[in-house]
Amino acid sequence: MTMTKRLLSLDALRGFTIAAMILVNYPGSENAVYFTLRHTEWNGLSLTDQVAPYFLFFVGVSITLAYSKRLGAGIGRGELYRKIFFRALKIYAVGMILNLMPAFDVHHIRWTGTLQRISIVFFLSAFLYLNSNWKQQAWIAGVLLVMYWLALTCIPTPGQGRVMLEPGVNLVAWFDSRFLPGTMWRGSWDPESILSTITALCSCITGMLAGRLLLTDIPAGEKVNYLMTAGTFTAIAGYLWGLVFPVNENLWTSSFVLVTSGFASLLLGAFYFLVDIRGRTAWTKPGIVFGANAIAIYFLADVWAILFYETSFAGRPLNDWFVSGLFRAGADPRLASLLYAVLFVGVNYIPAWWLYRKKIFIKL
Repeated sequence: MTMTKRLLSLDALRGFTIAAMILVNYPGSENAVYFTLRHTEWNGLSLTDQVAPYFLFFVGVSITLAYSKRLGAGIGRGELYRKIFFRALKIYAVGMILNLMPAFDVHHIRWTGTLQRISIVFFLSAFLYLNSNWKQQAWIAGVLLVMYWLALTCIPTPGQGRVMLEPGVNLVAWFDSRFLPGTMWRGSWDPESILSTITALCSCITGMLAGRLLLTDIPAGEKVNYLMTAGTFTAIAGYLWGLVFPVNENLWTSSFVLVTSGFASLLLGAFYFLVDIRGRTAWTKPGIVFGANAIAIYFLADVWAILFYETSFAGRPLNDWFVSGLFRAGADPRLASLLYAVLFVGVNYIPAWWLYRKKIFIKL
């Protein structure tokens, strides 16, 4: 079965997720941020930790909906493979440009990043979707999650002589030190590591499974029930798994995948019910505007950041003027930092709205 109309709920969720990425990436001050708007230092889960896996989950839903429609329209797999490859390549290239900006120092280049991970996961997931059914996809995800857990908890880190899950001395960091070229984000380890990209793939597969559910012929209300039920039990399973294999975004642990995929399923179910079933769409417009050119706006935010964070005006960058001004007026520094981040999201909304209004959709 193919869907005959776009899911506004999915479009809105994709856009709101990009807006959230920008919000948490660009606070007014790195030294004044509410806990939940920071990445956790190691084990644990904040709101910020959930943004990237949500996006991968929604990428998975989109893969199922988009490629089922294209296969139904008779488009050959050869043509789809070509488009998938070049789309992944474009996203990866944009990520590399962001890594090089603004100095373009190729001697200390970092080959990994958020967009690079999205590119690789999209490529693998789309290829998997075209060559397997949903049961095989579920088994693949389950086996990968269990194998990752066993590898990190049973294989001693070479050179350490014992199993370690601490920063920079775990099996993931050791693997990167041997096989990941270029500079690592944290010096001795990188959050977008080679091995953790395997479990990031599983985050996308769970989204593909949710997309498969949305394509079924069962009533829309039952789809919501299944999404909410699956989300609840998946999140609980992730929490319980986290008691022996901690929820950790930096390692993208198996428990982290289940918890965040469970929450993403709950979010999708709620949006699907409110937007596509009940027709309450007015409040979704900002998300749809951001989602129409999601990767392009994410890239643009990094370009704006050069002006807002690195260019001096009367001796200080704009973010410092804004936060310091509110602080002197009596505002909590963390609130001032958050207000600046919201303002920065609004700045990025302007070109997103213009592109949407002109029906310009940059395909990345």
